[in-house]
Amino acid sequence: MKRTIGLGVAAALFGMFSVSTASAQQQFVTIGTGGVTGVYYAAGGAICRLLNKDRKTHGIRCSVESTGGSAFNVNTIKEGELDFGMAQSDVQYNAFKGEESFKEGGAHADLRAVFSVHPEPFTVLAHPNAGVTKFEDFKGKRFNVGNPGSGTRASMERLLGAMNWTLADFSLASELKADEHGPALCDGKIDGFFYGVGHPSANIQDPTTTCGAKLIPLTGEAVDKLVADNPYYARATIPGGLYNANPDDTQTFGVLATLVTSANVPEESVYQLVKAVFDNFDEFKSLHPAFANLDPAKMVKDGLSAPLHPGAERYYKEKGWLQ
Repeated sequence: MKRTIGLGVAAALFGMFSVSTASAQQQFVTIGTGGVTGVYYAAGGAICRLLNKDRKTHGIRCSVESTGGSAFNVNTIKEGELDFGMAQSDVQYNAFKGEESFKEGGAHADLRAVFSVHPEPFTVLAHPNAGVTKFEDFKGKRFNVGNPGSGTRASMERLLGAMNWTLADFSLASELKADEHGPALCDGKIDGFFYGVGHPSANIQDPTTTCGAKLIPLTGEAVDKLVADNPYYARATIPGGLYNANPDDTQTFGVLATLVTSANVPEESVYQLVKAVFDNFDEFKSLHPAFANLDPAKMVKDGLSAPLHPGAERYYKEKGWLQ
């Protein structure tokens, strides 16, 4: 009898230990993205989808959080409240070095790069009745400069500085989020907006279809200087015919979307995330049109100014992409 009771207790203890061990091994990671209609949210969702496919094997469960965008993500990673985040390449650069809008908080020395994703041309849309054919025509008009904490807003401020403009040069400098600026444009509440985004984007497609919004080029001396002076900027073209009512190519410039993390995130977590993406790369590319032309050899180098996280570096060396 005693032997039977002893075995029962042992079995119960073993069961408790097994559950406890499984719970301890289960890890949760969150990716900060942007507005739900933007490509950042789609990118985060695609990454989590692939990572979660094998969660029974590696014990990591991934979730996506809609956030204010690049700068918010970087700052929240610094505070330890996000594990990963999408960020424009210029925001990554300035955060790691403690420059521009990150001067006050200082350099984010623990920021680590994971990989870059799609190009993000800076995209300007105008209401068809606004009388705008070039960016300078927005002077004295109602313009959405982007919400505080977004990479779009940080880039907008860089452009205005290069043009010797301030927010006061607009009759209204609204701070709508990316999910809000399209409806506001078509409702006649603003005359235009600025947005860094991968293409094609539902956020641009909706206003061009709904009210015939026009793409406005970003060119000129100020842009030339920004591209020449900053390694994270490059010229870009939004193809004609990609959006309704915009048959011609639109010349602009932009950055790369990147995925970043912290040095404090475990190496194995980062390794499993990049493995999930690149071991299933064809599936990843199929999850959004903006990913169609991605090249792994470029993704592990281009637009990355913070050091690579050791977990990412380990996988890239295994693949022969890094020496």
